Amino acid sequence: MQVGIAYSEPGQQLWLRIEVPEDSTVLTAIEQSGILKKFPEIDMETHQVGIFGKMAKLDGLLKPGDRVEIYRGITADPATVPRRQMMEDDDDD
Repeated sequence: MQVGIAYSEPGQQLWLRIEVPEDSTVLTAIEQSGILKKFPEIDMETHQVGIFGKMAKLDGLLKPGDRVEIYRGITADPATVPRRQMMEDDDDD
């Protein structure tokens, strides 16, 4: 069956379509995709994963057409981003 694997970093996004056996888990699809070799900083013990934007477990079974997403940790507090942008706009005056 065909599934997708997605991962994004600042300035770089990767989306792969791969063929996996019918009984594949999220983790086996990620490992089979080769994405862990391309991005060695991905640590499956700490990175969270999801399927179509909903959190998933590494041992969760996949269905044909699923898109597995590997999530990075948040590097900025989303509540401060608008405040920071407003401060930068004020500096332009």
